[in-house]
Amino acid sequence: MAESKFNRQFFIHLAIPLLIGIIIWFLPWRPEEVPVAGWQMLAIFVATIVAIILKPLPMGAIALIGLTLTIIIGPLSTETALNAFAGTSVWLIVLAFFLSKGIIKTGLGYRIAYLLIEKFGKKTIGLVYAITGVNIVVGPAIPSSTARTGGVMLPIVQGLAEIYDSRPQDGTRKKIGAFLITCLYHIDTIVATMFLTAGATKPLAQELAAGFGIEITWMNWFLGALVPGLLSLILIPLVLLKLYPPEIKETPGAPSWAKEKRQEIGPMTLDEKNMSWIFVLAIVLWVSGQFIDLSAVTVALIAVSLLLLLKILEWNDITQEKGAWNTLIWFAILVMMAGQLNELGFIPWFSDAIASVVTGWSWIAIFAVLCLAFFYTHYFFASLTAHVTAMYPAFLGVALASGAPPLFAALMLAYITNICGATTHYASGPAAVLFGEGYVTQNEWWKLCFIMGLMYLFIWLVIGSGWMNLIGFM
Repeated sequence: MAESKFNRQFFIHLAIPLLIGIIIWFLPWRPEEVPVAGWQMLAIFVATIVAIILKPLPMGAIALIGLTLTIIIGPLSTETALNAFAGTSVWLIVLAFFLSKGIIKTGLGYRIAYLLIEKFGKKTIGLVYAITGVNIVVGPAIPSSTARTGGVMLPIVQGLAEIYDSRPQDGTRKKIGAFLITCLYHIDTIVATMFLTAGATKPLAQELAAGFGIEITWMNWFLGALVPGLLSLILIPLVLLKLYPPEIKETPGAPSWAKEKRQEIGPMTLDEKNMSWIFVLAIVLWVSGQFIDLSAVTVALIAVSLLLLLKILEWNDITQEKGAWNTLIWFAILVMMAGQLNELGFIPWFSDAIASVVTGWSWIAIFAVLCLAFFYTHYFFASLTAHVTAMYPAFLGVALASGAPPLFAALMLAYITNICGATTHYASGPAAVLFGEGYVTQNEWWKLCFIMGLMYLFIWLVIGSGWMNLIGFM
């Protein structure tokens, strides 16, 4: 007898968001400042976010159902709802998926990793900085932290752990494997924060900030994150070496292993060479785009078109890239819903209400509380995307109402929405992948993330604010 597609958990996880949405929809109290359409949008939005957290269905399916409800019973016309798919940030993240496909398909990411390990891998700390270098190089072009970590870096780290017989199942995990896995996660968290194209939540925040009239570009994102990001990356291996030291400090076998792996893949192919200069071109154009009037999405279009012309990617590679098309669906719909909360009056009302409660506070004090609240509420989320969509517009609205400089507030809150991945073993896709390998226990993961989180908050909020003031973002 075939197993049913439905079970008790499915119905419970479907019923909870539906019940929450109905309660909000029919709540007898509604602020006079929020029109009926805005309140209806809130009910559908909250129900959608709760469903994304509980996962009765995949995120894309939930978002599509939410979109349908906004048209059938909600406040939006079909045209308004479907305009969600016209946003430039939506297409930037989709195109970045195709660019990352080229890097992975050609093997360029692996070659870079083996070269850096061969050069810097004689000590464990050197291995970690080599891993950092690889992440910095490929980070701007791989818009999925999970793909970057699980697809490119994890197999390399596992190979290094195997050299020194460090395995999770036989009590040898702390030889070197646990340390490398922990470092990899924190490195990816920071690299994902530094580049606008390094993960889906960045363009999501960009699009949400645009709803407040704030323009975030690839370059101003990168400039704002540069100093706190580099400082974090320098300190991660050093701090974790003290907090969670590996038993093996010297790794003389790693360079020879990397050399063997590089020899296995052979000399650089024509596709790799072409992928290299296209990638460099994309970075240069992203950096200089604001000076030559080229948007980030236009640059991505140029890069992907070149990949197709040079047959690094086939059209089938584009159509079969499920991650890109899945992201297109949920990303566009969630941005549209959050934007409509602003358009239909809920976010302005919420911002003014919070601002009135903290009247007399300086904007600095209010903003610090907002950032800390944003970071620590991630303990209740199993998705960075759900967290950003649910809270970023409201918190940004409060920050602006308090008098915070617009670009500074938009960028700093966006950075916090990424470093808050340093909380739990379910905080993000890479957290689930790496924790699932079994090298690090849950208690170790939470303890280390709590301490590293304090370090990140100091670096980004204190030093980062000083840096952004210096470059004129405040």
